[in-house]
Amino acid sequence: MKLSKLEKTIFYILLTAFSLYFLLPFVWMILTALKSEAEAYTFPPKFFPSVWHFDNFKAAWNSQPFGTYLANSLIVAVLTTIGQIVSCSMVAYGFARFNFKGKKVLFTLLLCTMMLPWDVTAIPLYMEFKIFGWINTLKPLIVPAFFGSAYYIFLLHQSLTSIPRDFEEAAKIDGANEFQVFTRIFLPIMRPVLNLIGVLNIITVWNDYLGPLVFLNDRSKYTLALGLAAFKGVHTQQIVPTMAITVVMVIPPLIAFGFAQKYIIEGMSGAIKE
Repeated sequence: MKLSKLEKTIFYILLTAFSLYFLLPFVWMILTALKSEAEAYTFPPKFFPSVWHFDNFKAAWNSQPFGTYLANSLIVAVLTTIGQIVSCSMVAYGFARFNFKGKKVLFTLLLCTMMLPWDVTAIPLYMEFKIFGWINTLKPLIVPAFFGSAYYIFLLHQSLTSIPRDFEEAAKIDGANEFQVFTRIFLPIMRPVLNLIGVLNIITVWNDYLGPLVFLNDRSKYTLALGLAAFKGVHTQQIVPTMAITVVMVIPPLIAFGFAQKYIIEGMSGAIKE
């Protein structure tokens, strides 16, 4: 259905208004981080700072070892993303392209695990990792990713089931084995969904607070989310440093989402095809 010029104009005006409405808190956070502490508490509040204090970011960053927190978050984000992509792609490929006894039952059980909240499994996981001697290390945050995620496996499975059998049959006629079929035929086809999984995992891990809180005690092992919470506890009465560190933490996921928006749309469309 084609829209008239007037309808398009109204539509774009509404979209712009909604965009500004949702962007306003983020803009306010940035501007508050650039104010002095006294100006941040003035009433009525001023939208723009009288003097732009860019050194607020440096002061807040140097107040705690945020460089260490950032390095820990990057390590966890990168390694868990690799683990999720490798493990989930292999498991989804097995469920989607092979026929074996109990396949439907196992896949149903896999999907049922998505109904278990993390709070239910936190204590058994803690006891297990304590036996392994992994408490207060990054291993509890990284190693489980190499065993896959039910949600990501489901996304890949939905994408793979829509691919005709002719692809692997033609490859096997040419002499390719199962591993070559998986790596050379199906991995390129799964790339949009794998990109989606990578972005979703990075954003999830980057914002994860409960996992590091349960498994980490040493401040040198803190991730950015946990370090930010500790920072807020120290600077409860100081809004400007809190806003400055929050801006620093929010920017990387926004950049990742901005660059990967195309892949997210492609991945979601590929995952729901039947």
